[in-house]
Amino acid sequence: MGAGHDHGAALGSSAAGRHRGRLVWALGLTLTYMAAEVIGGLITGSLALLADAAHMLTDAGGLALALLAIRFGERPATPQRTYGYLRAEVLSALANAVVLLVLTVYILYEAYRRFVDPPEIIGGPMLAVAAVGLIVNLISMRLLSGGSSESLNVKGAYFEVLSDMLGSLGVIVAALIVMLTGWRLADPIVGAGIGLFIVPRTWSLLSQVTHILLEGTPPQVDVTLLQRRLAEIPGVVAVHDLHVWTITSGLDAMSGHLVVSQMNEVAPVLRQARQILANEFKVDHVTIQVEDSALRAEEKTLHV
Repeated sequence: MGAGHDHGAALGSSAAGRHRGRLVWALGLTLTYMAAEVIGGLITGSLALLADAAHMLTDAGGLALALLAIRFGERPATPQRTYGYLRAEVLSALANAVVLLVLTVYILYEAYRRFVDPPEIIGGPMLAVAAVGLIVNLISMRLLSGGSSESLNVKGAYFEVLSDMLGSLGVIVAALIVMLTGWRLADPIVGAGIGLFIVPRTWSLLSQVTHILLEGTPPQVDVTLLQRRLAEIPGVVAVHDLHVWTITSGLDAMSGHLVVSQMNEVAPVLRQARQILANEFKVDHVTIQVEDSALRAEEKTLHV
């Protein structure tokens, strides 16, 4: 028997870690504006503004969790945790999604309560705070846009900032309606809309996180095609026990068994297998066990 093992990307690195500085800037902007929005919401009596502030709170928590996950992810592997703390990023994204869903339920309840008994709302300050919020959210989105395609953690933070940006637009619309028409129901309606908008995106994030925690196959990997490509390598007579999973965003892993006709062909077989995995399927962390076809045939005969 033989085995081939290739780390490719270092286990201590993650896609989120490359965007640490942008996350720090986005967190600072979020905390600063969140405080202003809470004060503005209390002064104006606007649910839409307070709902947007609540989303800003989850943004701050999500960004803080993302930075904490990066910190944990940089810790070295130990005998007890052979992958280190790389999964902390995935758990952080899971926490963000759950918090957002719970928060949405509360916002909808508060919207219903205010729809039944609309409070007095001051439109001018509400409009001013929302306009500042729109600018802050656009800056944060710009900071996080690059990393959102690489890391679930950054993607979760980006979605929250995106929801806040649209929430700010909604608050601006509600403020204008209140100022121009005096129709106070616009505020709880927009507040409920802000709560509902993020649900599909949050659900998508939750689904991706669950898929990773269940060791699901990465979306870019077709296991059937991978098995066929490995079986096409000269000298390989069978492929079995093939598994592909995601450790954390940007770091996929694969393990499998290759049965070869001649054990002296192991080196070129392993080299070509790693090339196929890296170039065609973007999987760098590879563990392959090589088996002798003659010995495997003997084992099958004994079992029979």
